[in-house]
Amino acid sequence: MRVIKRKTLEEFWMKHPTARNPLVEWYDKTRNATWTKFADVKMTFGQTDQAYVNSGHNVCVFDIGGNKFRLIAAIHYNTRIVFALRILTHREYDSEKWKRDL
Repeated sequence: MRVIKRKTLEEFWMKHPTARNPLVEWYDKTRNATWTKFADVKMTFGQTDQAYVNSGHNVCVFDIGGNKFRLIAAIHYNTRIVFALRILTHREYDSEKWKRDL
């Protein structure tokens, strides 16, 4: 899969250094994946859920760093592109503001 944008990950781990290793691991696994449906994602990352956002689209929510962070991504299976939309602390995620923003 192609991940857009790694810079999103880097900017987050600059603010939250403990997120670096888990995000690098997520990035590497995702780049080497060949997902064609959500079930494939679940096989790679078992603690992943889907959520519907305000725009009417669904996104994948990945638990990162032992449930300390959440990575919100849009996956376009047909083009093999994963868009890293947001990375949030657990507190930011729980506010659900991100659902209204996407």
